Amino acid sequence: MLHFELVTPEKLVRSEEVHMVVVPGTEGDFGVLEGHAPFMSTVRDGAIQVFRTAGGAAETIAIQGGFAEVNDKGLTVLAEHAG
Repeated sequence: MLHFELVTPEKLVRSEEVHMVVVPGTEGDFGVLEGHAPFMSTVRDGAIQVFRTAGGAAETIAIQGGFAEVNDKGLTVLAEHAG
């Protein structure tokens, strides 16, 4: 499972284990699964898609700006605004 955190300046919005997250990067959407290579990207206004299980329906979370970082701990999205 992939550890996913969504953080805004006000609070930690999400911290959970998920199957995959699709992030609206400024260079295009990108999907992150467990074991993804280290990666950093700025994030455009749009929606994160969170897949809790393989083949499951996506939960959508609207975000505005920020950046995403993938490292050996998982995916962290630091958004200016979420929700």
